[in-house]
Amino acid sequence: MRPAPFRIVPTFHPRIWGERSLAPIFPEKTNLSEKIGEVWLTDVRCPIASGPFATKTLQEAWPEIPAEWRGPRCAAMQDFPLLLKFIFPTDKLSIQVHPDDDYARVHEASSGGRGKTEMWHIVSAKAGAELLLGLKSGVTKKEFSAAIGSKSLEDLFQVHRVDERQTYFIPARTPHSIGGGMVVFEVQQYSDLTYRVYDYGRLDAHGQPRQLHIDKAMDVIQFGGPKIDRVRPLQWASQKMEIALLVACKYFATERWRIAELFTARPKTDAFNLLVFLSGSGTLRWDGGKTQYWPGECWFMPASLKGYELLPEDETSLIRTFVPDLNALRSNLRMLGIADGKISDLIVE
Repeated sequence: MRPAPFRIVPTFHPRIWGERSLAPIFPEKTNLSEKIGEVWLTDVRCPIASGPFATKTLQEAWPEIPAEWRGPRCAAMQDFPLLLKFIFPTDKLSIQVHPDDDYARVHEASSGGRGKTEMWHIVSAKAGAELLLGLKSGVTKKEFSAAIGSKSLEDLFQVHRVDERQTYFIPARTPHSIGGGMVVFEVQQYSDLTYRVYDYGRLDAHGQPRQLHIDKAMDVIQFGGPKIDRVRPLQWASQKMEIALLVACKYFATERWRIAELFTARPKTDAFNLLVFLSGSGTLRWDGGKTQYWPGECWFMPASLKGYELLPEDETSLIRTFVPDLNALRSNLRMLGIADGKISDLIVE
């Protein structure tokens, strides 16, 4: 098949801490009857809206997508590797932690056996918006265990005041919580393993407390870990666009692009790319086709696509993410004149 991009239709997930308006990313989703907390852009249940796999779900299409479309890095993967989300909190998420691959392989085989490393990119934030990420220096397992069940657990965390365009990397085993008043774009391993530690006494739609997973959480939390700070992106620009590499690890590499006029992209990766449009609209063109793009859309770009053009009608911001070859990524960054020290600060082994 001739390589061609296709659009993935998101799924919308109610959450107790969610939002009733998802504008401006999803302007048609306002005055909602239930609170939506997460929008999954690459849910395996997501329908495909265009191209040769239209009407299939991502899960149904994945085995049929040609190896050259997936790219050599992903050709042999049995499952789709990346889960992309928008998160819309009006209240705090639970205090939680995710297992790493080793723990999940032993204890969560029935749920896929994969851990969850993730990153957050702040799309927008109200004044005073905060998140909890990582424990304060010196917090012990005994101290943490004694605080479980009360709001004082928050006092053991590093508090991060957030602003638009900031990025945070969250390795597995790092406890955390996102606060209200922000919109977050998340890239993660395709895993939904979350161990809740504290949920602020909230009740679900049936009047019951949501399940906690304290024993498993205490098994996986890394005590005595390093201080965590936001990531400092590597940025380069031309007259036509601005690119910032937000973070890279063995599971994903993520960039934010800003374009104001016609741009021709020829990504150097051995894996398919995912484009997620944050703002702006325009035309996406490739050899053999073209389409309009809008905010909130997620597009699968085959690895074998030689290039494509983005022609914005107004200034456009978008995310590009993919499964990287870290050595090749380093080489590409060196070719741009970026010093090894800065590269090492951003690429997480």
